[in-house]
Amino acid sequence: MVYELREQPWFGLYVGYQIVTTTLFRLPYWFLISYPQSWRPRASWTVKRSVLLKLFRHIFDVSQRTGPLTSFPTHRAIKPGPGVKGVWVEAAPHLVTGVLLTMAEAANVTCAHIPGYWVDRDETLPAGAPPQLGDKILYRLHGGGYYQLSAHPSDPTANIAHGILKYSPPITRTFSIEYRLSTTEPYKPENPFPAALLDAIAGYHYLVHTIGFDPRDIIIAGDSAGGNLALALVRYLRDYRDYHPGLRLPASPSGLLLISPWADLGRSHDGPNTSLSNFCSYDYTAARGQGRASYGKLAFLGPFGLGLAERSPYVSPASLNMWVGARFDGFPRTLICSGGAEALLDSIRSLWWKMERDMGGGTGRGQVSYYEAKDALHDHIVFAWHEPENKQTLQVIANWIEEGQKHL
Repeated sequence: MVYELREQPWFGLYVGYQIVTTTLFRLPYWFLISYPQSWRPRASWTVKRSVLLKLFRHIFDVSQRTGPLTSFPTHRAIKPGPGVKGVWVEAAPHLVTGVLLTMAEAANVTCAHIPGYWVDRDETLPAGAPPQLGDKILYRLHGGGYYQLSAHPSDPTANIAHGILKYSPPITRTFSIEYRLSTTEPYKPENPFPAALLDAIAGYHYLVHTIGFDPRDIIIAGDSAGGNLALALVRYLRDYRDYHPGLRLPASPSGLLLISPWADLGRSHDGPNTSLSNFCSYDYTAARGQGRASYGKLAFLGPFGLGLAERSPYVSPASLNMWVGARFDGFPRTLICSGGAEALLDSIRSLWWKMERDMGGGTGRGQVSYYEAKDALHDHIVFAWHEPENKQTLQVIANWIEEGQKHL
């Protein structure tokens, strides 16, 4: 059973036991077995990284029994704090049509009034200030398996925004939407697909029609599940931009940045001798049994069930079982970044192949580029300690953004 120890006093007793035993026994043992280089998951890893990997995996295993160990901001309120620039984003039901409208009605999902957060190079800039001449913006969709983490600047995934602002001078501003997270049993089932996509559409519409950004000055970025959401958003903009004159969907952005995207929620990349099986002991996201990955899928897919992950290009665009519908013609210039030791590597490479097939390779406008950081973990630029891959990947992103400016 998932989250069977979520209630007190079992939650407190179990977490307390894990803290004591990890501090006194597990950490010393992990240091001991990580000291010989040949015993580490990857020879290039330091002792510190090897131990941190084991610690993160253990924390995730614990959370499979307890539920979330900490609370995080949600779509229900703007969480204030020093330097936090939060705004409310209006729902955009007038932009929802076609298959998305049909699926929203089937899942009993409606558009919502949700928060968003600005992180700007100029910290004194007011939240939602109109764009100035030369402003380029990163519209960031955070990861977390569609059921955890946040768009808030205090969230670990906000390190992506800070890193890109530091390494990429053309990007002056970032905006992240607090899309609704999905839940299922043993909690109240809420916000299944396509709730997050409805929110992502509203956030993009806010940037273009409320704030006034030209789509040519916007790069949509997503990490992990946020990469899945970014792909779905761009697909919707492409598919329905000219659906009918009254829809008035914004034009596609100038670029799409995908960081360890979760691009196949189905089973086409499962099985022996795949990255999911071979890298299970390397990557902190590789859950065991009926764990966090299964919970995230079930919560996100909701009433549609796991079958939706096998047939919808909005959910599993990298699926090897989907040869019709998941085309990428008309997508903007794209950079895909991955880690060479992550469990999702096979599906990310399949996504790269499919996008390159339809868009062409290289670094020019309207093409797709791929960067794989050798021995790096899933979503590695979230972690400041993940060096040298962190800085190397941020520099690759900076070069890609700089190259894109030459083609505008």
